Amino acid sequence: MNKYLFKIKYIVLVTFVSLTSCVNDDLADVGDLEDITGPTPFYNVTDITTSEFDCSDVELEANYEFNFQAGSNLAVNGIYYEWKVSPSEGIELINKDLPILEKSIEGELATVTALEDAISKLEFKLPCTVDEAKAAVLEAQIADLEAQLETAKASLTDETLQNVSNLESQIATLPAATLQDREIIVSFPGPGEYTVGLTVTDNLGKSDYIEKTITVNQVVPTIPIPEIGEPSFDDGTLFDGTGDGRDSWRAPSSSKWGSVFQINTKSELGVLPDGYQAAKFPSDGSRVGYQEIEVTPGATYVLTYFSELDTNNIGEVTVSIISPNATTLDEAKLEANIIASRTESSVGRVDDVFKKHAITFEAGEYEKVIILLTNSGTECRLDAFDITVKQ
Repeated sequence: MNKYLFKIKYIVLVTFVSLTSCVNDDLADVGDLEDITGPTPFYNVTDITTSEFDCSDVELEANYEFNFQAGSNLAVNGIYYEWKVSPSEGIELINKDLPILEKSIEGELATVTALEDAISKLEFKLPCTVDEAKAAVLEAQIADLEAQLETAKASLTDETLQNVSNLESQIATLPAATLQDREIIVSFPGPGEYTVGLTVTDNLGKSDYIEKTITVNQVVPTIPIPEIGEPSFDDGTLFDGTGDGRDSWRAPSSSKWGSVFQINTKSELGVLPDGYQAAKFPSDGSRVGYQEIEVTPGATYVLTYFSELDTNNIGEVTVSIISPNATTLDEAKLEANIIASRTESSVGRVDDVFKKHAITFEAGEYEKVIILLTNSGTECRLDAFDITVKQ
């Protein structure tokens, strides 16, 4: 029996060796399959356009720049890139490392750069400041910052200056960007639609092409953030360093709107949401806060603030955005004049605990709106107002 089993195993082994010996990589369609996988190109694009406008919204400068980064499904083989931009008239290519090196220089000169930015912002405001007192304060602030800037420049160490010089040398010797770079920055001549194509070729000569339509939008002025005077009700926070914490919140007529709120003062930081003082409203509802702020027609804003209510009585506090058409407190209560409003109740609140709230509103056709603060039924406090543009 064992003899027969041995013969069967021998026959199987010989058959297997014979079959495997027939496999030859030199024969077509036999052995390893041919690599027919080619590159599948793709690219990412980021809009890095920058622009500058004066305070009258006149365009001073616009750089329509987009960063393009190529890729493919082949981590190793997709190694040759060819970009195509149409129309190509006026197109400029920028080495992708240029912005990185420029940022590195800013990092080395952090203090100098911060002072230059602060001066630039004040110089931007100055030509459009009609109030002579505010203009004088801005000029004094600019002069002070310019003195600090000269000191900061004189304090730069030899090491810092050498680092900056090295970075500037790297910028000067950067190779020109080409359409064969994997990552490039394209500067377009202006708004419009452009076709940007990419061909990726692997080291076997296989290639594929992809293209997208890139829309370059006309730059528009940045919507300025409105200024809220004495937003945290602290003394000395007006533009000229004065103020008792509520001067910005006094109504044009106390007989038509009501007397300005009181001030609640704490001796330590951290007790109130911001600073040492908060607006305080007695329970009889006789006090109000009134402030007009400048807004941009058509823009949407988010107003945030903190509230605290006395839970010994049932009452509420209301923050409203009112149309400038309202000339009295009674008119401000008309639905036609209320742009947005939020009311907080003392029910469910905890004494001495502030909660943060937000109101989103649209400026519509208005260039100015009124922030109106009112209460009833219980004593309450408000603090730390802030406003942002909703993008």
